[in-house]
Amino acid sequence: MSSSDKLFVFGIHAVSALLAHQPERVIHLHVQKERQDKKIQAVIDLARQQHIKVNVISKDELERLTKNQVHQGIVAYCQKPKTFTENDLEVMLENLNEPPLLLILDGIQDPHNLGACLRSADAAGVHAVIVPRDKSVSITPTVSKVASGAAETIPFVQVTNLARTMDTLKDKGIWLYGAAGEATQSIYAANLKGPIALVLGAEGEGLRRLTRERCDMLLNIPMKGSVSSLNVSVATGIFLFEALRQRQ
Repeated sequence: MSSSDKLFVFGIHAVSALLAHQPERVIHLHVQKERQDKKIQAVIDLARQQHIKVNVISKDELERLTKNQVHQGIVAYCQKPKTFTENDLEVMLENLNEPPLLLILDGIQDPHNLGACLRSADAAGVHAVIVPRDKSVSITPTVSKVASGAAETIPFVQVTNLARTMDTLKDKGIWLYGAAGEATQSIYAANLKGPIALVLGAEGEGLRRLTRERCDMLLNIPMKGSVSSLNVSVATGIFLFEALRQRQ
């Protein structure tokens, strides 16, 4: 396996989730020698239970590996996570025993935003996150860190043609609700209890034309302040948790 098939996952929550859910991906851990506390020790113990090698290295070495990002004293060197395709998505949907709740992200390029969206998606019980393969960030170390473990647990589906995938979902009886500031109907007035996919667009640009045209309905988030729009990860959280509230 080449180095392009591997990446670093860092941060206590992200590494803990990786060891708990996908330990087979971990090649070895790097732990900062200056860090000796219960949280770090718990992660080390989990790694050793899985017979994973733990290397103790300096803070400078960890910062070099993570390119000076906040690593909390622990880094896992591992294989890249499995990404799913259109075919995998169909199998997932067939095996669900409840109405699907999907999140479609149209061209998110900021890894911090994607990580935050994944974290909210996991917390809201989303069955899969769907993104276009091109012009969209994939799972990176930063995404994993911000997602705080969600990148290791929630199915991440990369599709070749997002518009075609949306057509397929509609054929399966899944309603597509897009977020748009100019929409006339509020998210709080929509019925989100059935099989749905929530569709949100890229930072600053929103939904692309073909994506927008395939939505069954466009919804807005009521706003009273002076700002005209919200960060995509914030908007995603609002949409997802309104769906969760209704579905409970």
